Amino acid sequence: MSHSVFTAASRRLCVSIPVTAAILLSTACAPPTPPADPQFVSEWMRNYFGLVRAERISPPVASRVLAYASVALYEGLATASPGLTSLAGKLNGLDSLPRPDAGRRYDAILVALAAERTVLDSLFVEGLPATRSALATLTDSLETARLALGIADAIRADSRVLGERLGTAILAWAATDGFNETRAKPYRPPSGPNFWINDSRADEFTAQNLSAVSDFVALDNPAATLRAGAASERALSVTRPKAADIRTLKAANPAGATEPWWGTLRPFVLKTANECPLPPPAEWSTSRNSAFYAEAKRVYDVGRSLTDDQRQTVLYWADNPGQSGTPVGHWLAIGSQIVSQQRLTAEQAAEMFVLMTLAQADAFIAVWHEKYRLSLLRPVTYIGRHIDPKWTPAIPTPPFPEYPSGHSGQSASAAAVLTSLLGSVSFVDSTNLTLGHAPRRFASFKEAADEAAMSRLYGGIHFPMGNENGKELGRCVGAKVLERLRASSGPLR
Repeated sequence: MSHSVFTAASRRLCVSIPVTAAILLSTACAPPTPPADPQFVSEWMRNYFGLVRAERISPPVASRVLAYASVALYEGLATASPGLTSLAGKLNGLDSLPRPDAGRRYDAILVALAAERTVLDSLFVEGLPATRSALATLTDSLETARLALGIADAIRADSRVLGERLGTAILAWAATDGFNETRAKPYRPPSGPNFWINDSRADEFTAQNLSAVSDFVALDNPAATLRAGAASERALSVTRPKAADIRTLKAANPAGATEPWWGTLRPFVLKTANECPLPPPAEWSTSRNSAFYAEAKRVYDVGRSLTDDQRQTVLYWADNPGQSGTPVGHWLAIGSQIVSQQRLTAEQAAEMFVLMTLAQADAFIAVWHEKYRLSLLRPVTYIGRHIDPKWTPAIPTPPFPEYPSGHSGQSASAAAVLTSLLGSVSFVDSTNLTLGHAPRRFASFKEAADEAAMSRLYGGIHFPMGNENGKELGRCVGAKVLERLRASSGPLR
């Protein structure tokens, strides 16, 4: 008899057995829980883009939040999904997790919901009220839809308890990754002609993407923190301000230095932040015959002759915090579209979700380790000093060192995971429709990642070596994650 089929014979057996035996066999006689809907996973992936955008957090912080969220969702589904294997014992510092109790029945979706909500209620504890409300609404609506399928009260209760235990354990694990220790750690950048400086101009600061009611820009702190007694004609109103003492979900500040200690965090899968080797950048030089000058000249020449298509590419992959879901959110949105296109099961979608976010999170740790170790200046600084003081890049330069490119690294890591799981499939990306960008068709995930990297050259914010070596680092990170975590071989299809 099939385990998933409740036959008429089995029903007759269940109603005819003695009361004592019925109690002992109630688990076996209860009808099976409905299969997990893959849209359950893709709804989370799609919604994270908007949540990260609303909170205006930096790309590295977004990668951490989404990695822990994906682990919670995956582990919740794994408790009652035979096709998924727990990641406990495989991720750094995660030795064990609560497991289902023998003799009890669980619903994978309800366990995952409880685990996800427990984790997100903590990770977004400093989030905006609208963000927390959106999370509550999403989880409540998904739970209501699941219960409408006829989940027994006992299964519901046991699933919630197990999910909350899972979420609590994941939060305890997250608390040991070194993130909290970096929140108030001072940073003093190195000084010298080859080192990065944040030379953003005031006219590059744009209003935060807050609402249709009011916008706000403060030149000394474009992260939209309104401080009493510090208002001016440029800072008289603000929608959804963030408090100055926020630690975990600070808004990205283009006037500062983004997460200078991020490379010291514990990786999720990599053994060390520098496990994937990265060649050094070209030797610093101001000589017109040097390799370094050639790198800068390439950026300069490309920037002066951009085509309309290239400008659109720049804007499409800008993925700026506050205006989008950051690069991580962009690739998650791509993943959510792939769930439907490839008709993945919920288990396959959860595996894709967790592997991709873990690869991206480790790519950010690896990239940031090198960025602040080398602290290489940006093209805008070098070109302004040694080639053309009037030149400006197509988009504002982000507030962190150049080498290697973070967008290139995390895009390559995501593409490596997706290609391994699904093969070289074509797809249409409609992530940025809400930002006014038409959908773009790509022949493969690699093609999309390559375009994302090239957009940084077109935008004038990275040297070619930063893009190319960033991609190599990302591919290495993706390969390590797949090697150590993938439960099966071959594509998901």
